[in-house]
Amino acid sequence: MPYKYVRIAGNRRQVGVALGKLARPLMAAYLEQNGTWEALRPWRGHSYLDQLGQFARDALPAIWEELEGLAEGLRMPLADVLLWNCRGDLLHSSTGDGCTSVALKAADGIRWIGHNEDGDPYLYGRCHLVDVALEDAPGYLSFYYPGSLPGHTFAANRAGLVQTINNLRTRQRHPGVPRMLLARAVLDCTTLDEAIALLRDAPRSGGFHHTLGSAADPRIFSAEVAPGGASFLEIGTRYGHANHMIHQETRGQAQIITDSSRTRQNRIEGIVDGWSPATGGAELLAALHDASGDLPILRTAKDDPDDENTLATAIFEIRDDEVTLRVYDRKTRADIALDVMTDPDDEKKPDPA
Repeated sequence: MPYKYVRIAGNRRQVGVALGKLARPLMAAYLEQNGTWEALRPWRGHSYLDQLGQFARDALPAIWEELEGLAEGLRMPLADVLLWNCRGDLLHSSTGDGCTSVALKAADGIRWIGHNEDGDPYLYGRCHLVDVALEDAPGYLSFYYPGSLPGHTFAANRAGLVQTINNLRTRQRHPGVPRMLLARAVLDCTTLDEAIALLRDAPRSGGFHHTLGSAADPRIFSAEVAPGGASFLEIGTRYGHANHMIHQETRGQAQIITDSSRTRQNRIEGIVDGWSPATGGAELLAALHDASGDLPILRTAKDDPDDENTLATAIFEIRDDEVTLRVYDRKTRADIALDVMTDPDDEKKPDPA
């Protein structure tokens, strides 16, 4: 598999340090080749970045402690690690984070959430699945970009809460909690209502689309969360979302809609409109691996206009009191299956299917 499964346990700082150590061998080369890092450099030492850090410390002190540990493990200045984790709050057009998400409520009561994680092509084969056990929170399983707090990709926690994230290129810049720290904080929630309240009430400095589901709740939500407002739409039967705001309440906000996002949104809507109540995981995977057109949902082109490629595909099968995650490689479709809500101490190491 092009991504490795790694278990981490400890308090907030210890987990952050372990995540930093995991990324340290790659971090310098990763940032050196990444145009986003170059674009962020003018923000070093800026008072606005200090404001974002203060909002994070005040609103999410436990997550801030993880960020401090991350910087320690990376052996990088905390200010630079904060800067990297605020990239989407500061830069609206040059962040290489894309993604497509789908959701379905099947006739048999199973809830399905699928997600393509699109990012810097350099990271293909260089990311991890981290299984994190925390002393004061449910713990979670997440796809992990080197040097970024987990949670802003695809993840589920041991309370059965599922979250997938799509980048939104909002044009507004307001002081608030950085979006990646807020997405990480969702994984400490135990219910959908708690997660929605967090996203609704927190001061927000950046924009994300969150698909949210739970093993303890029959609902699935599409949440467009941005500095200028937030919209929470309960999904009826099926849904698809790319990288721009489409809800009635939020689509009028100033945003950048790339050609790829517009094309993928149209294509995924056309696919999910054809799903029936008998649709399942195979159909979700086929939709996310759709390669038709010049700007396909499955992104593998070296000349992708947003400089993004699909790094992994996740399919969450959500039943009452049970969440199974299958993560697929785009090239071979080989997958790894994980029971999210089972304590890994009680089971064998996950086996590729």
